[in-house]
Amino acid sequence: MKKYSHLLIIKIIVFMIMTLCFTGVIKAIVEVDVVNNGNFGIVFEDEYLSSRTFVLEGENIVGDLTRLLGEFKNEEHIINGGTISEAELRSEEEILFEDYQFVSKSYNPNLSGEENYKKFQEEYADKIDQERNKLIKNDLRDFHLTLQNLEEVQGPLYYASDGSNVYTNTSKTEKEQFKTYPSYMIFEDYKREIYPKELEENQHFHWITERVEAIDPASQLVYVAFPEKFLNAKSKEWEENKQLVSKSFYLLLACLAGFIVSFIYLVLVVGRKSFKDKELHLHAVDKLYNDINIVIVISFIAFWVILIEDLFENVDKVIVPVTLPIAILGFLLVLSLVKQLKNRTFFTNTLIYTIIHKVVQFIGEVYRSGNVGVKTVLLVIGYPLLVAATFFMFPVTLGIAAWFAFKRVKKFTAIQEGVERIKDGDIQHTIDVDGKGEFAKLASNINSITDGLKAAVNSELKSERLKTELITNVSHDIRTPLTSIITYVDLLKTEKDPAKVEQYIEVLDQKSKRLKVLTDDLFDAAKASSGNIPVQFERIDIISLISQGLGEVSDKIEDLGLEFRFKHPKEKVYVTADGKLLWRSIENVLSNIFKYALNGSRVYIDIEDAGSEILLTFKNISAYELNISADELMERFKRGDESRSSTGSGLGLSIAKSLIEIQRGKFTIEVDGDLFKSMISLQKAVLSRSS
Repeated sequence: MKKYSHLLIIKIIVFMIMTLCFTGVIKAIVEVDVVNNGNFGIVFEDEYLSSRTFVLEGENIVGDLTRLLGEFKNEEHIINGGTISEAELRSEEEILFEDYQFVSKSYNPNLSGEENYKKFQEEYADKIDQERNKLIKNDLRDFHLTLQNLEEVQGPLYYASDGSNVYTNTSKTEKEQFKTYPSYMIFEDYKREIYPKELEENQHFHWITERVEAIDPASQLVYVAFPEKFLNAKSKEWEENKQLVSKSFYLLLACLAGFIVSFIYLVLVVGRKSFKDKELHLHAVDKLYNDINIVIVISFIAFWVILIEDLFENVDKVIVPVTLPIAILGFLLVLSLVKQLKNRTFFTNTLIYTIIHKVVQFIGEVYRSGNVGVKTVLLVIGYPLLVAATFFMFPVTLGIAAWFAFKRVKKFTAIQEGVERIKDGDIQHTIDVDGKGEFAKLASNINSITDGLKAAVNSELKSERLKTELITNVSHDIRTPLTSIITYVDLLKTEKDPAKVEQYIEVLDQKSKRLKVLTDDLFDAAKASSGNIPVQFERIDIISLISQGLGEVSDKIEDLGLEFRFKHPKEKVYVTADGKLLWRSIENVLSNIFKYALNGSRVYIDIEDAGSEILLTFKNISAYELNISADELMERFKRGDESRSSTGSGLGLSIAKSLIEIQRGKFTIEVDGDLFKSMISLQKAVLSRSS
C-alpha cells in the first residue's frame, strides 16, 4: 500500500470517491427534507401513533383550539382590544419614542425620562392609537386564519368550548361520544384522558400539553378524536415515508463514512510523492492567493444555495448534477489550502500579506533613499575624509566646518522658533530663511501652512458639523429598524405561537431589508465619491434613454398622479457618457422626485443643446417646505422633509452628483420656493461624418 498510496491515479480515484460520497450525503439530506421535512427520527419510530408526525397532527388542531379559547375568545373580544398585551403596545410606543427624540421639538434632554415620555404620550396620542388599531387588525386577521385552518381539517373531529364560545366540526358534544373512537384526547376539569396510552408516552407529546396550558381548565374544555379511516390512511402514508427516509438514512451513513475516510487520506498524501518525501510539491492552482481561494470557495457555496433554491421544485432530480461539479471545484481549492497549511505558507501566501509586505518594503526603500538622509551620510563619511586629505590646513578646514554648522543651526533655530509661534496660534508669523537649501525650502513650506491652516480650520468646522449630522442621521436611520429587530427577537425567544412567530419574522424581514437598503446606499455613496468605478464612455441617445426610462416607471408615475412634461429637440441628441452610470444618476433623480414631489403635480424634463454640452433639467414642486439651501441638500443624509418620515436614505442626490462627475459632467440643484430643479450637464458627443 505504501508503494501505491501516493500515485496520481490513486489520488484521482479517491478524490472522485470523496466528491461522490459528499454528493451522496447532500442527496440523502435533501431527500429526507423533501419527504419528511428533514426529520430522520422517523427511522427509529415503531408506529404511527408513537410518531412525531401524529403528534404534529394533533398539536396543530389543539394549538388552534386553545388559541381561540385562551387568546382570541371571539371577534368582539379582539375588537375591544382584549388580545393586545402591554408588552406589544409598549414595544410600538418605544419605536415611536425613538422617532420623537430625534424629530419633535418638544423633546427636552434636560428633563427626566419619565417627564419626556409623558410629553411624548400626549403629543403622539393619535399615532399610538393608530398602532393599537394595527395590532387589533393583525389579531383579527390571525383569528380568521385560525378559523380557516380548523375549517380545512379533514378526518379528525374536535369540540372546544368555554361556556359561551364553541368551536367544532361535528355534532358530537359529549365526552363519551369522543371516547368511542380508536384514538382521542380529552382535556377538561384539570384532567386529561389520552387513548391509547402509548400516545401519552410519545416523547413529543409535551408539544400538545404545552398548548393546553394556555387555557383555563376550570371553564374551558377541548375534545379531539381520530376516526379509524383517518388513522389507517395516515398510518399507511407514514409507513411509506419511513421506508424512503430509512433508505436515505443508511445512504447518508455510508456516504458520510466514505467521505470522512477519503478526505483524511487526501489530507495525508496531497502534495507529496511518498510518506518519506519532505518536499511539498505545488501546482498552478496552489499559486492562487489563499484569501482569494477562500472567497471563491464561499462563492461556490453561495452559488450552490442559490441554484438549489431556484430549482427546489425539482430538487430531487437536479441535486446530483448541480452538487457534483461544484463539489469537485470546491474540494480542489480546499485541498490547495491544505497544501499551504502543510507547507506553512498559509498566511504568507495571501494577497493581504503580500500587499502589506510590499508597502513596508517600498516605505523602507523611500526612507533609505531620501535627500536629507543621503546628505547626512555624505557629510558623516565625507568630512573625515576631507580632514584627512587637508591635514596640513586643519585649522582652516575646522573653521569652515564650524561656520557652515553655525549657519545651519541658525536656520534650524529660526525654523524651530517660528514653528513654536505658529503652534501657539500666531499663524501670521513668517519664518525668514534665505538661500535655496533644504532649510529654506522647509521654511517656505511652513510659511505656506498659515494659509492652509485658515482653510483647514474652516474645513474642519464644516467637517465636524457634517460629521455630527451624519452620526445623528445614520443613528436615527439605523436605530429605528434595529430597535424593531431587537424587540421582535426578544419576543421570538419566548413566543410559542407559530402564527405570531411568522408575524414577527415578517416584521424582522421588513426591517432587515430596510437596513440592507441603507447599507447598500452607504456603500454606493462611498464608492461613487471615491471615484473607484470603471467608466466606459460611449455615444448615448439621451432622448431615447429618458423616454425608455420613463416607460419603465410609468406605473410609479401613475400611482403618484404625477404628470410628466418632456421637452426636447426634434433631432436626436447624443452625449458622451457611461450608459449604466448615467441611467443610475437619472434614476436617483427620478427616485427623489417620486419621494418628495407633490402628488398630482407636474414634472418637467427639458433637454437643451448648449453647444459643446447638453443640459438636462428636471423640475418638480416639492410636497415639503424646502427651508434649507441647495448646498445643504447636496450633503449626504440631507432630506427635504426635516421630519425624516420618508423611506429615503438622503444619499440619492450625493450619489448622482459623484457619478455624473466621474463621467466628466456637472450636477447642480436649485431651490426656488417650493420649486426644485436638478441640472445635469454632459459633454456633447461628436458625430463622425459617416453617421
